[in-house]
Amino acid sequence: MIDEGYIKFICNWQQTKIPALENMNDLLEARNLLFQKKLIGYDTFHKVGYGNISKRTFEDQFLISGTQTGHIENLDINGYSYAESFDIEKNTVNCIGPVKASSESMTHAAIYLLDKKINAVVHVHHKSLWESLLKKLPAAKKEISYGTPAMANEVSRLAKEENLLENKIFAMAGHDDGVISFGSNMQEAMNITLFHFTAL
Repeated sequence: MIDEGYIKFICNWQQTKIPALENMNDLLEARNLLFQKKLIGYDTFHKVGYGNISKRTFEDQFLISGTQTGHIENLDINGYSYAESFDIEKNTVNCIGPVKASSESMTHAAIYLLDKKINAVVHVHHKSLWESLLKKLPAAKKEISYGTPAMANEVSRLAKEENLLENKIFAMAGHDDGVISFGSNMQEAMNITLFHFTAL
């Protein structure tokens, strides 16, 4: 987890208020529940936040928790960033908001590109959950680093060559404890993570 939280893409950020968006309560509530369960939080040993969450808004735009916000217990709208556009090939994310977008924004973007029906992405950290999924489901390759175009391409590979779109969850072998789930809405994305978590 020591590498968590550092932005590896070109972040073109405009510091401003989040634009007025409807129906964001499910995003805020889901993130704070994950914090309570310590699936999103702050590693006091390595002094770095971990985990993030996002929700599609329009087309390929999404609202995502900001980088280095894992330590905040009740994250309100001021802890989020709006990803207006991205370019995986050029390794850029254009975002606006009070904070910069999460270091995992590129991976979230790649997941949204898989299917227009995907509307929520959850990225958590939990050692036992991660180890369990590595044993039973296809995972992102160990040599691939989080938040990079390579990870975005790995998401695409998992969708084409493995059963990612059926399982809607995968572990990141090269990102200790990192697990990502997604769904057609926030409830589905959360239910998938919590199903595997409670089954431990």
